[in-house]
Amino acid sequence: MKRTSQSSMLFLGLILVTLVGLAHCHAHSPHGQLKVGFYNGKCGGHNVEKVIYDVVKQKITANPDTVSDLVRVSFHDCFVRGCDGSILLNGKDTEQTAPINKGLGGIKTVSDIKEAVEKVCPGVVSCTDVLVIGARAAISLAGGKWYEVETGRRDGVVSRKDEAQANIPPPTMPVPQAIELFAKKGLNKHDFVVLLGGHTVGTAHCHSFKERLYNFRNTKKPDCTISPSLLQLLQKTCPLNSKIDNETFLDQTTNSHFKIDNAYYKQILAHNGVMEIDQNLASNPSTRGLVIGLAKSPNQFLDQFGPAMVKMARIGVLTGNQGEIRKSCGSVN
Repeated sequence: MKRTSQSSMLFLGLILVTLVGLAHCHAHSPHGQLKVGFYNGKCGGHNVEKVIYDVVKQKITANPDTVSDLVRVSFHDCFVRGCDGSILLNGKDTEQTAPINKGLGGIKTVSDIKEAVEKVCPGVVSCTDVLVIGARAAISLAGGKWYEVETGRRDGVVSRKDEAQANIPPPTMPVPQAIELFAKKGLNKHDFVVLLGGHTVGTAHCHSFKERLYNFRNTKKPDCTISPSLLQLLQKTCPLNSKIDNETFLDQTTNSHFKIDNAYYKQILAHNGVMEIDQNLASNPSTRGLVIGLAKSPNQFLDQFGPAMVKMARIGVLTGNQGEIRKSCGSVN
C-alpha cells in the first residue's frame, strides 16, 4: 500500500511538473494564441482580409513600390520590440526617426488600409495585423504565392529610436553577425537567406551603399566584388560629390523590379548586389550554397518566402490583454 501511494504521488508530481512546464512555455510563447482566421465572425458580414487585399491592390496600381514598402515595414517592425506595430507610431524619437529607417516608405499606406478597415469593423483589427495581412496581399499580387497568415496580434504602445538603431541590421553588417542577430529573433540561417530575398523588390538610397563605390573600407577604391557594369551604373546614380540621395533598384534585372521572384539570387551570384550585405550573402561560405539553390529554382524561393514571413511575424507578438487595438496607427489610444 505504501509503495502504491508513493508511486501515485510520484505520478501526480510528474503531471504537475509537466503542466507547470507547459504553462511556462505558453506564457513565453504568445504566438501560440495567433491563429488563421482570427477575425472570422468578428466583423459582421465583412471579410477584413478581403478589404485589406482590395485596398493594397489599389495602392499597387497607383504605386508599384507599395509591394516593397509593405515587406520592408514588416521586417523593420518585427525586429524591434517584436511585431507590435511600433514602427507605425509617429512622434519625436520614435522608431521612424532612426537613421536606419531613413527613406522607409509604407507607413502612410498602412494607415490608409487601417482607415478602410475601421469603416467596416471599428476597434477590432490591430494595426499590426493590418500590416501582416497587407504584406501578404502585396506579395501575392506581385507574383508571390498566396499563404495563410496568422492573426490576433495587438498593438504596442512604445516606440524608441535607439531600439530601432540597435536591432535592425545595417547594410554593412557581416553575414555571420547578421545570422546571429536573426537567431536572437528565433530565425535560423535559412530564414535569413530567404527573407533577404525580399530585396527582389524595392530600392536602396545612395547613402546605404555609396561607400562601396569610391572608398570601400577606407581603401580609396571601389569594392572589388561589384561587377564593372553595376559599378559604372551606380556611380552615375550616386556621383561622388553629390548631396542628392538618389535611389536604385535592389534587383537590377530589367523586367523584374516589382516582381516577387528569385532574380535577386541570380543577380548577387553575378556580383550585381547593390548593398554590401546582399553581395556578401553570395560570397560567404555559410550562405553561398543556399543562394545557389534558390537561384536555380524559382519555385523553391516562392514556396519558402511566405512561410518565412509567417515565422518572422511571430516574433514578440502581443496577444490577449497585452497592448491595445489602436484606432489610428500613428498614435496610441
